[in-house]
Amino acid sequence: MTHVRAKKHLGQHFLRDMEVARRITASLPLDGCTSVLEIGPGTGVLTQFLLQIPDIKLTAVELDSESVIYLHQHFPQLHVIEADFLKIDLKSFLPDKFCIIGNFPYNISSQIFFKTLEHRDSIPCLVGMIQKEVAERMAAPAGSKTYGILSVLMQAFFTIEYLFTVHEHVFDPPPKVKSAVIRLTRNDVHSLNCNEQLFKTVVKTAFNQRRKTLRNSLKPLVDKNHQMFADHLFDLRPERLDVAAFVDLTNRVEMALQ
Repeated sequence: MTHVRAKKHLGQHFLRDMEVARRITASLPLDGCTSVLEIGPGTGVLTQFLLQIPDIKLTAVELDSESVIYLHQHFPQLHVIEADFLKIDLKSFLPDKFCIIGNFPYNISSQIFFKTLEHRDSIPCLVGMIQKEVAERMAAPAGSKTYGILSVLMQAFFTIEYLFTVHEHVFDPPPKVKSAVIRLTRNDVHSLNCNEQLFKTVVKTAFNQRRKTLRNSLKPLVDKNHQMFADHLFDLRPERLDVAAFVDLTNRVEMALQ
């Protein structure tokens, strides 16, 4: 087992508990997906266990140059891309299907999920360790106080499982918040029965003023006097609507805009 030099950069805290690292790695179901992309491997805490999985092709993307040097020295068999995951063209580096895993930097975790959403048909599964609050928000059901934009947009195309909580003391240096491991599995929805760009706009607009009813929060999109708002649906707050209800709402808004 490799010696791992723990350090912090780019908003990332590194694990020093190998059992947690094993558990994260074991949470990734490959199911015929032979390519795996690790985001932000740092000094290889997860990498060492991923490389023990037979018959997978592991690629790591790491922005920090010191970590890249460390990875080359300790894992010469590992294919490392020195780049920012948010900026790379995934299709140029990876085949049609690949799974994602990583201890994601807190400050870009939502952006990682939105990029995953863009490439959803190439990513059957993702396992990531993120801030506990973000994990709870993503997995939250409709009606929950933590249910929001990220919940709706991700749940439209992925089944989301909150797997387990990771406490501060297993990191060096310890973060100020708890972490959690989350798993996203691609569902069988290939397209929504609505204008998907408008769907995103409706969801974001509705939650921008989440304490208001839909009648009030959607006024930036549709004239407040439009007959659409006579429906009792618009008495609800956005957190009451599941994905299917937001699809229906999007279709209503599109008709109102015609």
